[in-house]
This record gives sequence, C-alpha cells and structure tokens, in this order.
Amino acid sequence: MTTNRKQLHERLWSAAVQLRANSGLKLNEISEPILGMIFLKFADVRFKKVQTGIVSERKAVYSTNRVRPVSPDDYKSKGVLYLPEIASYSYLMNLAESKNIGKAINEAMKAIESANTDLAGVLPQDYTSLHKKADENSKILITLLKNFNQIPDDIEGDAFGEIYEYFLGEFARAEGAKGGEFFTPQSIVKLLVEIIEPYHGKIYDPACGSGGMFVQSANFVKSHSNGKSQVMNEVALYGQEKGSSNIRTAKMNLAIHGLSGKIAEVNSFYEDAFQSVGKFDFVLANPPFNVKGKDKNGQIVIDPARLQGDPRYYLGLPLTGKKEISNANYLWMQMFMSALNPQGRAGFVMSNASGDAGNAEKEIRKKMIDAGMVDVIVSVGNNMFMNATLSCTLWFFDKRKSGTERQNKILFINAQDIFYEIDRAHSDWTDEQIQEIAGIVRRYREEKSEGKYKDIKGRCKAATLDEVRANDYSLNPGRYVEIVEKEMSDVDFDARMKELMGEFSSLTDEAHNLEKKIQEDWKKL
Repeated sequence: MTTNRKQLHERLWSAAVQLRANSGLKLNEISEPILGMIFLKFADVRFKKVQTGIVSERKAVYSTNRVRPVSPDDYKSKGVLYLPEIASYSYLMNLAESKNIGKAINEAMKAIESANTDLAGVLPQDYTSLHKKADENSKILITLLKNFNQIPDDIEGDAFGEIYEYFLGEFARAEGAKGGEFFTPQSIVKLLVEIIEPYHGKIYDPACGSGGMFVQSANFVKSHSNGKSQVMNEVALYGQEKGSSNIRTAKMNLAIHGLSGKIAEVNSFYEDAFQSVGKFDFVLANPPFNVKGKDKNGQIVIDPARLQGDPRYYLGLPLTGKKEISNANYLWMQMFMSALNPQGRAGFVMSNASGDAGNAEKEIRKKMIDAGMVDVIVSVGNNMFMNATLSCTLWFFDKRKSGTERQNKILFINAQDIFYEIDRAHSDWTDEQIQEIAGIVRRYREEKSEGKYKDIKGRCKAATLDEVRANDYSLNPGRYVEIVEKEMSDVDFDARMKELMGEFSSLTDEAHNLEKKIQEDWKKL
C-alpha cells in the first residue's frame, strides 16, 4: 500500500472517530452508517465512469436520434450498480444545509435498492438518528459527506475495496473480540486462497462474516485470468451467517467489488441452506474459535439433540461425558470437510489448541487423519489479528491428494517467525512472505515450475501418517518441525519471542484442556 493511500485511509478513519465523538453513539452503532457512506461514494464513482461509455455505445448502435433509454440492466451487465439522480453523491453534496440531510440519504439508499433488487434490505437507512437534534444530525452528515468526498474520482485499482476492508478492520480493532469471533486479516485470507487455488468452481463459507474470503477469492481469479474472463463467470459464491448485520455488510462488500453471491441468514450448526454435502469445490472460513456447548451460566449454546442425524457430522459429535458439546471446532471442521466434492479443497483458520484436543475431539481428528483428509497445517505467529493478540493455525483439507504420494503425508509449516511488524501489537505478511509460504505447499504438491520439495529444518516437514500416529495424532507443527537455534540480533530476539509466545499460547490451551479433563474425570469418581 502506498504512503498516500495509507494517509487517505487514516484521514477517513479520523472522520469516523470524530462522528462518534459528536454523535454520542457507540462505535458499533455507527459502523453500518459509515460503511454505507463509503458504499455510496464508491457506487457514484463507478457509475460515472461507465455512464459516458454506455451512452456513447447506444448512439453508435442507433443511427437516428431516437436512442433507446439507458436502463439499470445496461449498468448491471457491466458489473455496476445503477444510481438514480437522488442517489448521486453530487446531488447529496449540493443539498442546502437547511435540508434534512439524513432523510435525503435514507431516500437515496431506498432508491438504490429499488433500482438494484439484489441489494433489497441491505443498505442502512437510519441516517436521521445519529443525533437527537435534526439540525445537529444534518451537520454531522454534511461533515461526513465532505470527508468521504476526499476519495478522488480517478482513484485506481481496488482502492475502494481497500478502504472498505481497512474500515472493517478498524471497527473490529475498536470493538474487540466477542464470543471467539475475530476479523480475519487480509494477508491470512490471501494465503488461504493462494494455497487452495480457487481458479474455477463453487466456493462456500458457512461463517462468512463480512465476506472477505469471497473478495480475496475473486482477486485470485482476476490475477490469474489476465482479463480474459469475468470473475463471476468462473466462480459462484455461497455463504451462511447468523447475524443480519454481518450479512448486510457482506453484501455491501461484495457489491463494492462488483461481485454477487447467495448468502443465507441461518445458524450453520443447525441449518444447511445449500444442502452442502459433497457440493462444493472450495471451502474457505474463519469460524468462531472454541465455542462451548454451554455458556458460563449453564445455558445451552449448541444443542446436541438438534445435531443428531445431520449428515454433515458424519464422524461423530464432540461430546463430553455429560453428553454436551465440548467444543464446536470439530463441528466446523466436519462442516467444511463434508461440503467438499471429490476434487474439493478447504482452507480455514483454527485455534492452536484444536491440533492437540483430546477426548471425543481426538477421536474425530484420528478419523480425519486416517482417511487422508488433512493435507497441510501452518502455524501462524501472534499479533496478526486486528482485534486480538492470539496466534492461530491454518488447516487445509485436499481430496485431490487421494492416490498421490501425498496421500499418506501431512505437510507442517512453521510460519511463526515470518512477519513484519506494523507496531508492537500488530504484525502482518508482505505479498512476498505470502508467496514464500505458499511456495512450500506448491513444491510439496509438485506443481509445475515450482522446483522440488525438501524438508527445511525449522521451517517445514512432510511427515508420514505413521509419524503422526506415533505422536498420538497431534497436529501441532511444533511436534514435527525442528526449530533452528541460532545467535539472535535484537531484531531476531523480537521475532523469536513472538514465536515462543505462540508456542506458549498453544501449550497453555492444551494445559487448560487437560485441566478440564481431570476435573470432569474427578467428578465421575
């Protein structure tokens, strides 16, 4: 990202912070209205860019002065939303300050939805309630309109997508982690996509959140098609999400990137809106981590009775001795695995503890490993998430490995020391670092022009299933990848400390699981 673009992002975000201060609303209460304003500016820029071309094309086709009026379908065919005049950014900017600006923006959003039926019920329409006083409400919105008008009309590339993703990340950082849900960093999604390689087919995310997995999949297709094909001709996008607010955000996110998809508002534990078993070419997800069957107050969060007989959970339910769901991680994993067709691949984010989880979870993991489903495990360092300092593990399933030399192997990668530091609390990957990690996987798969794979001490190890069984079916990369010890500079010291903290976090999670197991066993005595 260029310095100028970074500065633009920061200026725009400061406007959001100012709005919160002036309105008295909480940040989560203004996130949708602000994202809606970014959407409005984006839609206006794209509309104006194609408007002249569409009119010129129409005149070229008809030699007489009687030219067929331009319709919303003409814009839709070019992947652009149709904007009625009252929804144009210039129209709203030129309204007199005495007007009810909130009402005008609400009407603009309604007009966009009417002209673009895919967005029905998606766009925010509560712009009259940012402040109790109508005149103050209008002043706030005028300031916001002016601030977002800083985005230049000739902005290049996927700059709007970057702005939108930047705001999603900042809202996530400001709100903090809730219920094990974490905004997935763009770089982690990029790596997931680079490894599963979704060139063509149906893509599924049953915990789709704001739709980031779909956006990066589309970017992957664009980068490999050389403009020869439209993204939506190559992939079909399917998502499930239980939060209506997240669904609206996801649909705006897709629209900003010129994409469309089917997103169902359901609880994925109980409902399978797309009858997913064996249907999808690719699964990408970052599900909520470590969701327990009961909360701290003893209330049921996941009812095992409602899961019985569901074909997605064909390896069994992760139940405790009391027949309660111990942890949802292995429900999610079975969801992903069962959705794959015979050539399917899945890539997803998972907690470190899941690789060593015991009891019923271990029995499910053994079945996954023995069936040859698990292909790659990548250990990621701390501070990659905007709203949490946790580390994580990336898992990959691959049905294409059946019948290959990889069938009886699992590739483990230690990427905990691969990162660059944004600040003390946040790290990220460069595109080069993403390709460094993905390149290891491509060599392991023996993809063309990638060279020959070899184990690298401290970095990667292709372990046999017998080795995994000998390690009690652990999928913790630290069990297989020997860490290289070397003299450390001051810079290396920080990297090594992050690596050790990641290992410590994983071991701590494992210790907590063992402690709970001991307590459960003690109660049975």
